Amino acid sequence: MSAGSPLPVGVERRTVAGEETLATRGEPVYGEPTDGDWRAWNASRSKLGAMFEHGMETGLAGGDRVLYLGAAAGTTVSHVADFAGPTYAVEFAPRPTRDLLDVAQSRDRLFPLLKDARSPETYAHVVESDLDAIVQDVATRGQADVAVRNAQFLADDGRLVAAIKARSEDVTADPEAVFDRAVDRLGDAYEVLDRRRLEPYHEDHLAVIATPR
Repeated sequence: MSAGSPLPVGVERRTVAGEETLATRGEPVYGEPTDGDWRAWNASRSKLGAMFEHGMETGLAGGDRVLYLGAAAGTTVSHVADFAGPTYAVEFAPRPTRDLLDVAQSRDRLFPLLKDARSPETYAHVVESDLDAIVQDVATRGQADVAVRNAQFLADDGRLVAAIKARSEDVTADPEAVFDRAVDRLGDAYEVLDRRRLEPYHEDHLAVIATPR
């Protein structure tokens, strides 16, 4: 972890089950080891966790109001809800959304939404505006388009914290070329502050930190 990139309040480095790891306080979700109220945050199962491991300055802070796009069954968004404020979790597939509802039972700040992140107009009446952050991990073609369409929810000084999966865009193209195209598209709505590959935790993924233009 870079000394210049503090973790959000509510995220700590702790020794859990004999190993140093990121951790948050909350009910376990995916079989992760625990130490009292603290639960290990496995960066190999979480792109946001990998960003923290790489020392990226995400701009996230304890108590932030967050829109999480691509929540799946709740692995990462459960950790986010442990340290953030109201966390709107958008997931398109019904099966993982059922698991996400179970995760939300013990997290009163987590609000699952069975919606398509490509169509923010379908949940604009539910999600508040001027949010502090969008965290995005959608495995679909047009990942940058999704981020641009959802920029409307961010405050002027908010942050986009996105993971771009090259293989979701084009399984045959060079990942760096895919990433460059995605970052160019993000430039329509955002100023990109940082970008970094997420190996060794996640192959052919790019982390992007950006703020609205």
